Amino acid sequence: MTATDILPAAPPQVAATIPVAARDIRLDFFRGVAMFLIFIAHMPGNFLNAWLPTRFGFSDATEIFVFCSGAASGIAFGRVYDRSGFAVGTARIGLRVWQLYWAHIGFFFALAATLAAIDGAGLFEKDYVNSLNLTPFFADPEAVLPALMTLTYVPNYFDILPMYMGALALVPLMMAAARISPAAAIALSVGIWVLAAIEVLHLPAEPWSDREWFFNPFGWQLVFFTGFALTRGWIRTPPVTWGLVTAALILLVLAMPFAYWRFYIHHEWILSLREAARPLLEKTDLGLFRYLYFLVLAYAAYALSGPEGRALRATPAGMAGQLWGGLRAAIVRVGQRSLAVFVFSMALSRIAGLVLDVTGRTSLLVLAVTIAGCALMVGVAYGTGWLMSEPWRKRTSS
Repeated sequence: MTATDILPAAPPQVAATIPVAARDIRLDFFRGVAMFLIFIAHMPGNFLNAWLPTRFGFSDATEIFVFCSGAASGIAFGRVYDRSGFAVGTARIGLRVWQLYWAHIGFFFALAATLAAIDGAGLFEKDYVNSLNLTPFFADPEAVLPALMTLTYVPNYFDILPMYMGALALVPLMMAAARISPAAAIALSVGIWVLAAIEVLHLPAEPWSDREWFFNPFGWQLVFFTGFALTRGWIRTPPVTWGLVTAALILLVLAMPFAYWRFYIHHEWILSLREAARPLLEKTDLGLFRYLYFLVLAYAAYALSGPEGRALRATPAGMAGQLWGGLRAAIVRVGQRSLAVFVFSMALSRIAGLVLDVTGRTSLLVLAVTIAGCALMVGVAYGTGWLMSEPWRKRTSS
């Protein structure tokens, strides 16, 4: 028995590229997982945050979300470029960026208004507006509102969608470079990342300070275009073998003591190493170690998912199979409607934190609020899918 008898392997001609014929369950599944992780991580005072898988490595759910979004964009938008040409493909990208822009603006105003209403009611001692550092906006809206609309005011809690917009806006540039060769597009992406890492390319986050966007799109585009390049066929993942999978898993385990704060704070030599490697672990510009760690993690997930996600699709018999099938369907649906779910969940996480402020944070209450929040996210995903199917256009029997 060889490694390929057990581990997933793709046919030689397409090995290691993600199939583009249909929706790939791996992209939707892992993007859905990222949505739940992001929700829990942003809920104030949730003890589960300390035990998320992302706490045991150098990357987190953001890399998963950006990578899967890049891969999905390579499929969806790449087809438009192939089918309709460069101009129409670029127009399609422009429309998506426009949609993301208004989702970002709507999200900001919805959450800011909600927190302002809560503070204005005078029922709580906590200043919820200030908890997200939104006081400058309310203190001087005439000055800050234009900055908000031009994305020169990007509060930390509202910085993922702008970063995503920035990465998407680079797609036409990468597609133009790919006309020369895929290698040119890859080199361009790496070059932009290097310029971000040496602080040449960045964007202002506040008109009154030198603070940058917390997620520099010029750095994070490297993760986005890694996924994009895979689905476009510009690059191929390594073959799936026992040796490589074992090496990936060993590297992930070895990284844990250096990534998990409960461990490394008790070991001075690890703290010294982390301090020396701080630029390589930095999140704003996507430090090299974060990127490399994510590549190892993504490879392990790719290998263990099986060809075309066969392991994810497998359903055991009996009650366990029914539970897994329902859970998998919910996660995939959340991944398919990630924009709507993301905006909703980021607002919901603050409301969930308020609920816990009122009820207290016993383990049981935190679990209950977390489960309820996840259930609401699934409901939003299914509801959004139903609305997008435009049921009012379907004929019904009288």
